[in-house]
Amino acid sequence: MNDVHRAWLGVVSAEHTQRAVSEGFIQLNHGKRYGVARLHRGDGFAIYSPTERYLEKRPLRAFTALGVVADDEPYQAEPMSMGDRGIVQPWRRRIEFFPVHRAAIRDVDLALTQTPNWGYQLRRGLVPLEYADFEVLRTVMTS
Repeated sequence: MNDVHRAWLGVVSAEHTQRAVSEGFIQLNHGKRYGVARLHRGDGFAIYSPTERYLEKRPLRAFTALGVVADDEPYQAEPMSMGDRGIVQPWRRRIEFFPVHRAAIRDVDLALTQTPNWGYQLRRGLVPLEYADFEVLRTVMTS
């Protein structure tokens, strides 16, 4: 995949990921603009789902989606209810998702997970991902 310039890892529950994949978009940090504004057309984008559902305590710890950013700028979606966060008009990016299957984090060897306390950075909701890690995920999740 020579058209991938950079790669990113977004943290989204698996349930929300299913909606994103079916509708071809990504929304991060409860619809805030700053995360999706960092993405560029052609960037690789992986989703890690710590849980099946938002605010659920039982861990999933799996990569659940993979694709490429397919637009040039963030766009605002229609207003929607975010539960206790009220009505928001979230910022999104279009993603061309690949057909993939889930991959448990314990089954994938990534540079991302080699440093102590690597998971702490995931609390930001979006982190840079080494291109080699994106390729490892693509191989594991499409085979």
